[in-house]
Amino acid sequence: MVTSPPKGIYVPVPTFFAAPTSPTEEHAAPLDVPTQAAHAVYLARNGIRGLVILGSTGEAVHITNEERFAVLSGVRAELEAAGFPDYPILAGTATQSVDETVAQLADAKRAGVQWGMVLAPGYFASAVSQWGLTRWFEHVADKSPIPILVYHYPGVSNNVVISASTMERLAQHPNIVGCKLSHGNLDDFALVGLNPNIDVEGKFRPFTGLGQVLLPVLTLNGAGAIDGLAAVFPKTVVRIFNLFESDRLGALDEIRKLQYTVAKGEKLLAKWGVIGVKEAISRLRGYGVRDGGRVPLQGGFPGGDAEWEQWKGAMAELEAVEKTL
Repeated sequence: MVTSPPKGIYVPVPTFFAAPTSPTEEHAAPLDVPTQAAHAVYLARNGIRGLVILGSTGEAVHITNEERFAVLSGVRAELEAAGFPDYPILAGTATQSVDETVAQLADAKRAGVQWGMVLAPGYFASAVSQWGLTRWFEHVADKSPIPILVYHYPGVSNNVVISASTMERLAQHPNIVGCKLSHGNLDDFALVGLNPNIDVEGKFRPFTGLGQVLLPVLTLNGAGAIDGLAAVFPKTVVRIFNLFESDRLGALDEIRKLQYTVAKGEKLLAKWGVIGVKEAISRLRGYGVRDGGRVPLQGGFPGGDAEWEQWKGAMAELEAVEKTL
C-alpha cells in the first residue's frame, strides 16, 4: 500500500563535503558522510519529522549516482544505529530524463529511502506545456518503485510553472503523494490545499519550501514545511507547527512572534541559499567546514566574517528562542 510522508517539519539538508586537498579538486571535494549522518541524527533528536536528502540545498546537480547512494545509505544506517528506525527520508532528483530520474529513485529505494522528491524538468521551460509536464511526472510515477512528491521550485528550474490545475491532476495519480511548493504564491497554495478534489488530509500532502510563510500555509491545509532554516534552528520551526496543530487556546500570539523571528532569519537563506545554510550550520552547530562545497559554490560567503556580521542579530534572536525549547 502506498503511504504518504507524515505531516510536520522536514529539513532539506545540505550535502557536507570535506575541504578539497588542492585547487584542482574544487569540483570534486570529497563527501563527508560521517558529518552528514551526525547532523541528521541531531535533527531527528530535536523534533524534525524527516529529511530531504539531495534536494536543491543538497546540491543534487553536483553529485554522482554512486555518491548519492553513499550519502543516502550512510544516513539511513546512522539513523537506525541511533534509535530512529524507519525515520522518514525523501531523496531529491533534479534530472531532465524520465529514465534517469527513475534510476535514481530505484537507487534511493535500495539505500532505504521511502519517498522521492522530483524536481520539475526546466531545461525547456519556455516551450514546455502543462500537458507535457503532466505526462513527464506521470511517466516517472508509473515507473518509480517508491512514491514521489512533485517539487515545484521555479528559482532552480528555469522558472517553469506547474499550474494549480496540473497539480490537481497529478494528485490523482496513485504513486504521487504530495508536493513541495518553493514559491511565495499563497493563492496557488490555496488552490491546492483547499481544493475539494485533492485529498490533502489523507493521500496528497502539500508542503511549503519556505519557513517564512509556514503559518499562512498551515491555515491553507498545508502539511508542514521542508525548510532550510530548520537545519540550524529545528526546535524553533517545529514549535510553530506543533502549536498550530495542537490548537491551544491563546497560542496564536506565540505563533506569530515565532513566525516573525523565523521570517527575519529566513532572509539569510533567501539571499545566499545553500551557502547561507552551510555557513550557519558550521558557525552555530559545528557541522562541516564553512567553505565545504563544490564549485561554483565552493568558497563560502563572499566577504566572510563581514557578511556574517550583518546576520548576527537575527541569528542571535533565533538562538535565544532555540535555547528555551
